[in-house]
Amino acid sequence: MKSIYMLLAVAGAVLPYSHFIPFLRTNGLDFNLFTTQLFANNISSFFATDFLICCLVFWVFLFQEARKYKMKHRWLYIVATLSIGLSFAFPLFLYFRLKVIERT
Repeated sequence: MKSIYMLLAVAGAVLPYSHFIPFLRTNGLDFNLFTTQLFANNISSFFATDFLICCLVFWVFLFQEARKYKMKHRWLYIVATLSIGLSFAFPLFLYFRLKVIERT
């Protein structure tokens, strides 16, 4: 299962960035344009809102599980979510959580 989590973490970093990097090349870090395009219509707003709520749910789960299993460096998963994305941070967290569980 650990190898599946790691594979998903890699895919979760590479695939979303394959769409984000062309945006950065064209527009730079234009947060106004990014937000405008992110909430451009009802469908994109639906996905953006769903994603933001999922991030909050993950962070609550992260801190509960990290405390339960005495995992260190919890903040790294927050940074991973904010800098790369939930599709990377969540399977990465599950990978390291499983490693801790297997050790105990």
